[in-house]
Amino acid sequence: MNRREFGFGLAAATGSVVLTKPFTTVRGSAPLRVNGARLNQHLKELSEFGKNPQGGVSRVAYSEADRQGREYVMGLMRAAKLDVSIDAAGNLIGKRAGSDPNLKPILFGSHIDSVPEGGNYDGDLGSLGAVEVAQTLAENNFFTRHPLEVVIFQNEEGGLIGSEAMIGVLTDKELDHVSSSGKTIREGINFIGGDVSKLASVKREKGSIAAYLELHIEQGGTLEAEHIDIGVVEGIVGINQWNVTVEGFANHAGTTAMNNRRDALLAAAKFIETVNRIVTSVPGRQVGTVGKIQAFPGAPNVIPGKVVLTLELRDLDAAKIQMLYQKIRAEADQIAQASKVTFDFKELNTNIPAPTDPRIRAIIDNSAKELGLTTKQMPSGAGHDAQDMARLGPMGMIFIPSIGGISHSPKELSRQPDIENGGNVLLGVLRKLDITDLSRGGV
Repeated sequence: MNRREFGFGLAAATGSVVLTKPFTTVRGSAPLRVNGARLNQHLKELSEFGKNPQGGVSRVAYSEADRQGREYVMGLMRAAKLDVSIDAAGNLIGKRAGSDPNLKPILFGSHIDSVPEGGNYDGDLGSLGAVEVAQTLAENNFFTRHPLEVVIFQNEEGGLIGSEAMIGVLTDKELDHVSSSGKTIREGINFIGGDVSKLASVKREKGSIAAYLELHIEQGGTLEAEHIDIGVVEGIVGINQWNVTVEGFANHAGTTAMNNRRDALLAAAKFIETVNRIVTSVPGRQVGTVGKIQAFPGAPNVIPGKVVLTLELRDLDAAKIQMLYQKIRAEADQIAQASKVTFDFKELNTNIPAPTDPRIRAIIDNSAKELGLTTKQMPSGAGHDAQDMARLGPMGMIFIPSIGGISHSPKELSRQPDIENGGNVLLGVLRKLDITDLSRGGV
């Protein structure tokens, strides 16, 4: 095979990226590129599994549509010459040997489960983009030094379940949680071919991988609005969630004077406004949301005696999340005193912020610009399996534009040229990482 040397030098903030050998192209001077038409066709075909009348998919984890979609993807993985297996947690793993068996594997992929009435690109792009990269390498007889693993994580939308199992933090309590499919996580894992009794075998240790990459739609409108081709993800925000219970006193709405009421819903309304005011009072890109609220007893002629709502805070800085939370708690105490109610906060979920590796960020930026694409450094406001993989080794994420910033909706859309661009950046980054020594300088 004719090869042309391609020089590549890079220094990052934490130290120099060390190249172990020249970066090369194949088939003479022609650059290696993914088959964009094939990638887009595969996305279209996957969208048939769980297709809903609104034009999106309801392929929730552990549903029959999820099982069928996984079978379809396994077929694509085998066609890409990957050695395909299902681990005990139900993750799909497609392995490709490297020329140096002593090197740690590079992992890349995403998920294919959706939210109810979701779209056709969230997770699917990263999953099928990774398969397309593997197929491109196979068709060109291009062998990497590192072993490669395409990973399709199960039930990302229900709490990063597959990647939590891989880092060894999936708890028995989570296994008993009832998923959107109606099955418990425990039942669902067995349904898709995993084995809950052997979950311990899935766990990987910190430092056991060379790197993890994930291609994803932005799920926001920044790239499209600014006419930017590729988002270079700085990190995945921390996500803290609480259940907040407001206790007042239920009483007759017609006979209880306004000044004698202990209205839990009125206090909850003041609390919601407080959350918005506090979160927006601090400079930065943090967000706060009350996304669910329920009043009891829920009758038009009864003063609500109890309200249960959720509070969610997100930011790249865990300390800022805690600062906002403490301010919100302090004002909730004031509302409680003035309204003669009580507030109780119970922590639901905590995902710590996961910064991407600065050296991988630089490689993503360089790879995109070599393709003539524009880039922007940006955070991910949504959670991803990548945040769990960052606990095992260096992690990087690539974003492409989402039309209108719409996601988790049947109207979710990314244009075909942007999808092809994302696939080619993923391919370029993977090849550069394969000849880069990230072991120097740490994660």
